[in-house]
Amino acid sequence: MNSKLINTVRWKFIYAFLLSGILTAAILYGGSKVVRFILKAQTYPDYSLPARGIRWLVNNIGSLPLMIIVGILGFVLFFFLFTRRLMLVLDEITAGIQEVAKGELSHRIEVKTSDEFGVVAASINQMAEQLQLSLQEERSAVAAKNDLITGISHDLRTPLTSILGFLEYIEKDRYQDEIEMRYYVSIAYEKSLTLRKLIDDLFEYTRVSGGSLPLSLTSLNLSPFLMQLAEEFAPMLEEAGMTYKIIGGQEPLWIQAAPGELVRAYENLFSNAIRYGAQGKVMEIALSLEGEEAVVRISNYGEPIPAQDLPHLFDRFYRVDKSRSRDTGGTGLGLAIAKSMIELHQGSIAAYSEQGRTDFVTRFPVTAAPMNRDQAER
Repeated sequence: MNSKLINTVRWKFIYAFLLSGILTAAILYGGSKVVRFILKAQTYPDYSLPARGIRWLVNNIGSLPLMIIVGILGFVLFFFLFTRRLMLVLDEITAGIQEVAKGELSHRIEVKTSDEFGVVAASINQMAEQLQLSLQEERSAVAAKNDLITGISHDLRTPLTSILGFLEYIEKDRYQDEIEMRYYVSIAYEKSLTLRKLIDDLFEYTRVSGGSLPLSLTSLNLSPFLMQLAEEFAPMLEEAGMTYKIIGGQEPLWIQAAPGELVRAYENLFSNAIRYGAQGKVMEIALSLEGEEAVVRISNYGEPIPAQDLPHLFDRFYRVDKSRSRDTGGTGLGLAIAKSMIELHQGSIAAYSEQGRTDFVTRFPVTAAPMNRDQAER
């Protein structure tokens, strides 16, 4: 017979029932022998008190009813003793359920058996752990939501306050001449552009992180894709006093991607490298094939990012104190958008910074080259 089937609560109760019956029968059989011996031995008038008691019970109750009563009491006693451990386990499970019902989700039931009670106890522990994790995630989501609202409010209010302030100067004729008025209009216009960029970034981040952005995937060769994008950034690099350098890229790196959406991720990474790496004068783009992954490393040189800030670079509205200020034009959403967009393409991104060099490394699973000639020429 299967050992798992034998080691069940049902069989344990059957064992307890059988053992109780066997021991009760043995006691009744042995007791009847002892009673007969006592009654036969004590035939003289001054027999002892136990013998008189037994004879009285037999004469007034009867031997058969007496055996039935003793048998029932013995069976119940033995059955209680043999099932006591099972009932203790059941009591612990009941107490554990009551603790969880009270909200004590950290409470765990000790799993002492491998039968159904043990499975139930383990299941309750797992349920309590999942509930605890869900509660923590819910609290984290609420905190993240509050942080998002706070960040949005703060970032929207800053340019809006400037816009309203300069428009108020114009509305109340608080300017000396047309030149000063145009100066105020110019500042208000620049702040309006900043405000629009923040709103656009926020809208795009919400779509990407919420999974509501549909992707039309096609075969994409990363090498010419990034080379063309780097060439499009040449004017921005020249304005910042920088150049770009491509390492590798001779071999094709085919991935499944939506080019129109993926370009947004790399635009943010290139812009980030230009904004914070102007001191190093060069932006490096290294392309390579590592195993079954297409790897793109975007590097810039300048002030390194502190180690404590690296894990938070891709958080929304996160800025490193010196390099991520509003004065540099960053909204705090660019890297968060890049990360979400890359993960939508089943890729990953990581940041490394040391000795004046900062690397953003993206990885994508490679696919086979397309058979279509038009696609292969991309």
